[in-house]
Amino acid sequence: MSQVLDIERCDLNIKSNISTHHTHLNGDKHLIVRRGQPFIITLHLKPGSTKFKLGETSFTLIAETGPLPREESGTKVSFSLRDSTVDTEWSASAINDPSGNTVSLSISSSPDSPIGIYSLILDQNGHKTGLGQFILLFNAWCPRDAVYMGSETKRQEYVLSQHGQIYRGTYKHIKGTPWNFGQFEPGILDICLKILDENPKFVSDADKDCSARRNPIYVTRVLSAMINSNNDSGVLVGKWGEVSEGVHPGKWVGSGAILRQWAKSGPVRYGQCWVFAAVACTVSRALGIPCRVVTNFRSAHDTDANLVIENLYGEDGERISNDSIWNFHVWVDSWMTRPDLGPEFDGWQTSDPTPQETSDGVFCCGPASLRAIRKGELTKKYDAPFIFAEVNADVVDLVRMSDGQIVKFSGSTKSVGRCISTKAVGSDERHDITHQYKYPEGSKKERQVYEKAQHHNKLQQQGEEPGFHLKIKLADNMIMGSDFEVCAVLTNNSTETRTCTFLFNTRAVSYNGSQGQSCGFASDKVEVPPGKQRLLNLRLEYDSYGSVITSDRLIQLSAITIDKQTNQYHKAEKTIVLDEPDIKIKLTGEAVVNQPVTAELTLLNPLPEPLQDCSFTIQGSVNLQFNIQERVSVGPKQEAKARLEFTPTAAGSSVLLVNFDSDKVRNIKSFINVVVKE
Repeated sequence: MSQVLDIERCDLNIKSNISTHHTHLNGDKHLIVRRGQPFIITLHLKPGSTKFKLGETSFTLIAETGPLPREESGTKVSFSLRDSTVDTEWSASAINDPSGNTVSLSISSSPDSPIGIYSLILDQNGHKTGLGQFILLFNAWCPRDAVYMGSETKRQEYVLSQHGQIYRGTYKHIKGTPWNFGQFEPGILDICLKILDENPKFVSDADKDCSARRNPIYVTRVLSAMINSNNDSGVLVGKWGEVSEGVHPGKWVGSGAILRQWAKSGPVRYGQCWVFAAVACTVSRALGIPCRVVTNFRSAHDTDANLVIENLYGEDGERISNDSIWNFHVWVDSWMTRPDLGPEFDGWQTSDPTPQETSDGVFCCGPASLRAIRKGELTKKYDAPFIFAEVNADVVDLVRMSDGQIVKFSGSTKSVGRCISTKAVGSDERHDITHQYKYPEGSKKERQVYEKAQHHNKLQQQGEEPGFHLKIKLADNMIMGSDFEVCAVLTNNSTETRTCTFLFNTRAVSYNGSQGQSCGFASDKVEVPPGKQRLLNLRLEYDSYGSVITSDRLIQLSAITIDKQTNQYHKAEKTIVLDEPDIKIKLTGEAVVNQPVTAELTLLNPLPEPLQDCSFTIQGSVNLQFNIQERVSVGPKQEAKARLEFTPTAAGSSVLLVNFDSDKVRNIKSFINVVVKE
C-alpha cells in the first residue's frame, strides 16, 4: 500500500490552462476549461512528505458536479493515474520533478461530460483532499465533442466573438443593428450557469437535469425556455405594445446589462425577438456552444399548423384572421450533432426563445435541424413544422364580402421567408443564408419539399383572371419627419371597361405585423377603359403619421379595388421603413491604453419639432468596459451634439456602440471599430 502524499497546496495553473482552452477572455480568477482536452495542475508537497514516485505512487482523482453527484448519472467520476491521458474518457497522467516535491497532473475530461462547476478531489486510500474547483464548458475545438466545429475562423466568430450585427427592417430595406454579446464580461458565465440552475427541470429533478447537461440539444432547449419568462423565472418579459415602465426593447445595446439585472432582481422588462435571440446567443457562446443570430424577413406565424397563412380581410381591407406575417423575426442557430436524428441532420439547429407558441406545454421552440427544415422532414424533433412554416409557408388572401361570401383573390408561394440573414464570418457584412433553410423559391425541388411537408393540405395555386392589376409606387426619399407622396396604380387588363371602388389606406404597423392607427386614407369611384390606368395619390404628412408610428418606423400601405358587378376584389400591400437619421462618430486622437479619448457624436434631428429627453449613450465591448450617457437638447431640424470621454483598459480590437434616444426619435444606433494601442 502506497504512503499518503501530504499536499501543501494545489496550483491550478489558471493562466496557462485558460490560454490553451480558449477561455482567457473570461479572465484569470477561475479555472475554466473545455471538455475532452487536457489541463495541467501542480501539487506542491509539504516538506517531509512522502515523495511522489512515478509508477509506484498511486491515488484516485474524483471530479463531481451538481448538488447530488452520482456515478450512475455521470455527475461523479473516479479515475486513476495511467501512462498518458486519453481523449475518450476522464483520465490523468503524472509528471514529477526530480526532487519529488511537486507533481504535475495532466487531466483530461470526457468529451461527453456534463458541463458545469466541478470539484476536484484527491483520494489516497480514503484520505481525501480537495484540490479546487473548475468550470467545464462545451468544446468546439475537440473533434469528439458534439459541438465540434472544424473551421478556426468560424470558431472565432461563433464562440469567441463578443459583438455582432442583428438585422431588422423589411426585406427591401435591411439594416444592421450593432449588439454587444459580452459573453466574457466579468460575472456573465456565472449568471449563465445560474440560468441552468433556475430552470424548472433542475428544480424538479436536479440529478437528471445535471446529467443531461452533457447534451447540447438538451441545454439549447432549456435556454429556449429560460430566456423568456412565460413559464418560469426566466430572463426576459416580452412586450409588443406601448412601454410605460421598464426598458423599451429597442434601447438595449448588449446582453450584459440584461443578464446582470436578471441575476439581481429576476425577469427583466422588456424584450422583443431580437433581444431574446441576442441574449440566447450570449448564453450559448458563454457555455461553449457555437451560435449565430438569424433574421427571417417576412416571417410567418402559423397558428393552426396547416403550413398556410390565410389572410382573411373585410371589404375595407381590415385583417380578420389570426395568422400573421411578421416583417422580420429573429432567432438563433446553434451548431451540434444530432445523434437522436442521424448524422444527416448534424450542423446548424434552429431554436427560438421568443414566446410565440407552446411546445410540450412550455413556451420554447427547437432545436430543429436546418437540414430537416430544408428537406421538409417535419417529423424530426423539435418543432420543425412551426419553423418550416416561418420560412416556407404559402399564403392565401381571402375577402369576406358584404353578403358574407368568402372569395379568394390572390395567393403566393414566394412571399414568406425572404433574405434570411446573419452576420458574415470575420466581417460586419450581411450574409444571406436563405439557401440553407430552403431550396430556391418556386423551383421544382422547393415545391416538392413543400408538398411533402404539407401532406393533405396542398395549396392549389390559381391563375389570376384577366382584370385589374394593382401596384403601389413609392417616393424616392421617405425620411422620418418629412412629408411625401405614395401612389396606387390601377391597370385594367381586360377587354371591357370596368367600374370599381378604389381605396388607399395607410396605417402604422409593428415589426410583428400588429396594426396601429391610420396615417391617411383616400378613396374614389373610378371607371377604367381597357388597357388604361387610374392613379390614386395619397400624401403622407408628418402631422398625421408622426404621433402614431412605433419606434419600428413602419407604415403599411394597402390599396384595394372592389368590383361589385364581377365580385372581384384586388389588394396590393407594401410596408415601408422610414429612413432614420445617422449618428456620426469621430474619435479625437488615437485610442491608447489608460489614456482618455473623446468621442464626438452628432445626429441631425429630421423632425420639424424639438426633441425632448435626448441622450447619447456609448458602450464599449471587450477592452472598452464602460457605459456612459450624456443628455442633450436639440431643436427642430438642428444637430444634437455630445462629447463623451472614455478610457480604454487594454490593447486590441474592440467596438464602440452608440445609442441615441429621445421622446420622438427612438433608439438610433451606430458603431465604429476601435483599435486600442499600448
